[in-house]
Amino acid sequence: MLPNESTIYLADSKNAPYGQRSPGQILELSIKNMELLIKLGSKLIVIACNTATTNAIKELRQTYDLPIIKIEPAIKTAALNSRTRKVGVLATKGTLTSSLFHSTSYNHGNGIQILEQEGIGLVELIEKGEQNSLRIRMLLERYLLPMLKEGIDQLVLGCTHYPYLIPLLIDILPPTVKILDSGDGVSRQTRNVLQSNQLLNPGIGIGEHRFFTNGNPAILESFIKEAGAPYVLSYIDF
Repeated sequence: MLPNESTIYLADSKNAPYGQRSPGQILELSIKNMELLIKLGSKLIVIACNTATTNAIKELRQTYDLPIIKIEPAIKTAALNSRTRKVGVLATKGTLTSSLFHSTSYNHGNGIQILEQEGIGLVELIEKGEQNSLRIRMLLERYLLPMLKEGIDQLVLGCTHYPYLIPLLIDILPPTVKILDSGDGVSRQTRNVLQSNQLLNPGIGIGEHRFFTNGNPAILESFIKEAGAPYVLSYIDF
């Protein structure tokens, strides 16, 4: 949507998964990440983590002046489109237990039954590059079967790691279940905020993309290659 924009991606793999951490730890890590992204020259920051959004977005917006885009599970869209009136949410503990998640579920549930499932172990396996492994498939089948028995027709992915599981999910789920993530909505909101704040890159060239990780660069690179865009990847201890 924004081919002229340059991006900086910060992967705090050393401290993942955030979903198992306390709200205080999540806020502390989020502030650390914000400070580094600002130091690297960011003009807008996307909190590309549901757990960090639901536990820290209020404090971050009160602390920093630059635009901050939040991400949260697409419960409203799922509720509006559900015919069975039953929606599944696969997310981390940190997201499912947050006050923002519960207020979102309450405000947009519209009488829909929301079935929550904590994706224990999924982030850890994805961070190891095992998004297509037998182990992760077995976990998904265990988590999804109870939802399917209840008759869900929408599955909301409440963690930004989980879209990498969509090929497996399509194979496991019946075609009657729609899979929802927040990627498109976040991209549109980012574009709108850049426009309204007159921050769009006026150039016509293709943006540059820099990736930083404090984990294994080879694993992050295996994901980046799928995008097919030019990039620079660096290890950074933070």
